[in-house]
Amino acid sequence: MKIHEDRDNSLQNLIDEARSSSTHDDDKLDGTNPSSGLKTVVKILLSLQEDDPEYYNDDILKGILLTMLSAGTHTSAHTMEWAMSYMLNHPEVLEKAKTELENNINIQQPGDLITDTSIVNLTYLHCIINETLRLSPPAPTLVPHYSSEDGTIGGFRIRKGTTLMVNARAIHRNPNVWKEPDKFIPERFEGFDDPGGIIHEGSSKFLPFGKGRRACPGAAMAMRLVGMTLAGLIMNFEWKRIGTEMVDLEEKLEGTLGKSKPL
Repeated sequence: MKIHEDRDNSLQNLIDEARSSSTHDDDKLDGTNPSSGLKTVVKILLSLQEDDPEYYNDDILKGILLTMLSAGTHTSAHTMEWAMSYMLNHPEVLEKAKTELENNINIQQPGDLITDTSIVNLTYLHCIINETLRLSPPAPTLVPHYSSEDGTIGGFRIRKGTTLMVNARAIHRNPNVWKEPDKFIPERFEGFDDPGGIIHEGSSKFLPFGKGRRACPGAAMAMRLVGMTLAGLIMNFEWKRIGTEMVDLEEKLEGTLGKSKPL
């Protein structure tokens, strides 16, 4: 209970500070700062609150922020760790990704940041992320759904009150769907993805973010976050295994699918 109260107070302070700064400096309430051209998530949420204060009250705003932090932190972190682990075990993939980055991203001086627009056309990097999500989806059984009434799905009768879990990991490794399903082959995704790196909605064999109306609303943000971070790690550091031993890929499921032995 104490942790919940502390977390709630921290989020409320964050909102109050953003609201206060919007009235005392040159920030606009729509989240933009004329001097920097940057936007903050909190101030964009406050702009929604200004348009519809009855719905977007502070509790709703805190809920949105909490969802972004809790649902997006571990899943994205695990995906980055898995991606680096797979690339270290496949140095030819790592080298190919580095070459693509060097040919497409122009870093003028130390401190320059890789942005979401910088990675849009990095198709091979997107292939690496998608292949990582295929082999090691952070939510291997997706989010459970509860049927509110009787129904039939794909010929199967689903009774009211049934909890349905989709084994995305099994679908991703189905040998009837994927060639050599247990191998890390980013090239299998070439030609599949759009500029944002997300597989088209029509595909039902790749479901790391779910599908349809219940799909993860943060999929696009996650792909950008993971893409920018991996790009920065690959470009700014030299990566190689210690000795000849392969990086351990044993899994550990604690809410999300992580590595048993951290990278």
